[in-house]
Amino acid sequence: MSFNQIFKDKIINLTPLKIINCHAGKLPFYRGRNVLNWVLINDEKEFGITVHYVDEGIDTGDIILQEIYPITDEDNYKTLLEKAYINCASLLYKAVKLIQKNELNVIKQSSIHPIGTYFGVRKDGDEIINWNMTSRDIFNFVRAICEPGPKATSYINGNIIKINKVKLVDKAIKYKCIPGQVIGKAENSFYVKTGDTMLEIIEYDYNSKIKIGDRLG
Repeated sequence: MSFNQIFKDKIINLTPLKIINCHAGKLPFYRGRNVLNWVLINDEKEFGITVHYVDEGIDTGDIILQEIYPITDEDNYKTLLEKAYINCASLLYKAVKLIQKNELNVIKQSSIHPIGTYFGVRKDGDEIINWNMTSRDIFNFVRAICEPGPKATSYINGNIIKINKVKLVDKAIKYKCIPGQVIGKAENSFYVKTGDTMLEIIEYDYNSKIKIGDRLG
C-alpha cells in the first residue's frame, strides 16, 4: 500500500468531519511552499488566503472559504506575513463556525482551473540577485525576501552585501551598460545599473566603502 493510500485511509478518515487547513495562497494557484515570497516575485497585485479540506494531494482539497487581499508597491514580505497571521486566524474561525452550522458551500478547485500552479521551497542560494533582470523584477525580488527573510544578496570584490530595500527610480531611462555596476551615490544610498534602467539601494549591510564603478555580482 502506498503512503498516499495509507494517508487517505488511516489519517484523513480518522476524523468524521474531515481535516481542514488554512493556506496563505489563492488556491488552486500558489499551492506549495513560500507562497508569500513567490507572489511578490511574480509582481502579483493580490494574494489569497484559503481554508480548504485536506486530501491526499498538496493543497488540492475542496475550498471552504477564500478571501483576497490587495498588494501595493508599499508591501513586502513582512507586511504580507503580518496580514496572513491575522487573517488566517479570522478566516479559519469563520470556516469552523460554518461547519458547526452545516452551512458550507464548498468549491472544487478543478472547477476554477484544471491544473493550478505549484511553488517549491526556496533554498540557500536562491537569494542571490541577478542584475541582468529588469529594475521592476529586482525590486520585487528584494522586497519578497526582505526581513524577516534572508535578504537579497550580492557580492562586491568577493565581499557579501545584504540588501533589504531598493527603490525604483522615477523616470529612469532604459539604456545598455554593465548590469550590477555602481553608477552613482547619494548621502545614504547608491545607484546600480540593472538590465534595463537603474535602482536606488537604500537599505543594505556592507562592511566596506562602496565606490562608483564597483560591480555587484
